[in-house]
Order: sequence, then C-alpha cells, then structure tokens
Amino acid sequence: MIVVAGKLKVAPEERADYLAGCADVIAAAREAPGCLDFTVSADVVEEARINVFELWETDAALRRFRGSGPSSGQLAQLLEIDVHEYLVTD
Repeated sequence: MIVVAGKLKVAPEERADYLAGCADVIAAAREAPGCLDFTVSADVVEEARINVFELWETDAALRRFRGSGPSSGQLAQLLEIDVHEYLVTD
C-alpha cells in the first residue's frame, strides 16, 4: 500500500480557488483503479495550508494515475510543497 501525504501552501486569499480547481482531479482519482482514498482539503488552523492525503493499493496504480496533478496555473499558485510517498507494509 502507498500513502501520499503532506501539505501545500498557497496565499490565503487563493486557497478556495485552488481547492475548487482540484475537484475534477479528486473525482478522477477516486474512480481510478487502485485508488483507495484521495483528498485535498483546507486546514482548519492555518489559512494558507492545504492538506494532501492519498491511499493507493500499489505503486503501479499510483504511477498510472500520476500526471493528473496540479495544472501549470495551479502549480504557479503553490508557495510551498511538502508532500511525500510512503510504502506501508504489514
């Protein structure tokens, strides 16, 4: 199992627009083969922070979907990216 987790930072006044722009990617990920969970959400404490959490059955499933990340416009909005992949074993 693969966990992708971390945080993104955007200007506080841009966070709502950034998250709205993620809706299609979130919906597509949740329908993708091998995706167990996928969310990008506003942090309740830090107004510039966006939390990222993905759960995938396999690395191959994640790689097939990857490329559906932020558009170039969204990427330009990001002030900080601190997201990592973790392999979870039993």
